[in-house]
Formats: sequence, structure tokens, C-alpha cells
Amino acid sequence: MIRPATLDDRDAVWAILEPILRAGETYALPRDWSRDQLLEFWFAPDHEVFVADESGVVGTYFLCANHLGGGAHVANCGYATGTAAQGRGVARAMCEHSLGHANARDFRAIQFNFVIASNTRAVALWQRMGFSIVGTLPGAFEHPTRGFVDAYVMFRDL
Repeated sequence: MIRPATLDDRDAVWAILEPILRAGETYALPRDWSRDQLLEFWFAPDHEVFVADESGVVGTYFLCANHLGGGAHVANCGYATGTAAQGRGVARAMCEHSLGHANARDFRAIQFNFVIASNTRAVALWQRMGFSIVGTLPGAFEHPTRGFVDAYVMFRDL
């Protein structure tokens, strides 16, 4: 079940996001951010935050406008799946939910601004979900073990 996140979900969301943040392999965020800094980012006032709940939170995503003004009709999302739930379709379910929710909110498309190319599982999933790589940012992400790797801009009409 995917539902809006509540304040009571913050500990569970932190438990999912912290290992991802510390690994530094998939999000262009400071690896040394504190719990408060990361949750402030994830639960920013312009983010709608959701959780995937299977008798406990196993994933989370946010949805927001990608830009203001003339770009406000394009959504942006960030997704994270708990380590124990990876490979079970949680990210796919969250993406499907985000597509429906963005459509219901009258967004016309979703754009991912910075998908790390070495995150091949995510890239493949987003492509299966109808997203196209519309741009490559050469060496734009400093991976902690692979050095500078490409990042993709991915896009899908709704």
C-alpha cells in the first residue's frame, strides 16, 4: 500500500534514506548530512511525500514541481527503497503510484534531473516505466568508488 507519509513515518524514512545517503552512490546529496538535514530535504514544504507500507515502511518517494512558473507543469520525483525490500517491486509500485498521482495533479510530464548512470537497476526500471534518456551529463557525478560517472536526464510524458 502506498500512502501519504505522516510525521510518525520520519524514523522509518530516515532508516531507509540514511544508508543510501552514506553510500553516496545514487543521490547527489552530502554524505555527511545529519538526520535533520536529510529529512528537511525529503519533507521540504513543496514535496508531497509518500511511503510504501507492507506492515512497516519499506520505501518512500516525493513528488514536486520540477520548476516554477513556465516549468511547473513538469513533475520531479525522488525514490528510495529499504535495503531488505529491494528487488521486490517496491520501486516499480512507487513509480506507478507517482505517475498516477502526478497525472491527477495535472502535471503533463515527469523529469528526473540527475539519474546516476552507474545505478543501472534504476535506469532500467525507469526505462521500463516509459522514461527516456533525453540528456547525458558527462562525468557529472563523483561516485565514491568509480570516480566521475555520467548522470542522465530522464523524461516521460503523462
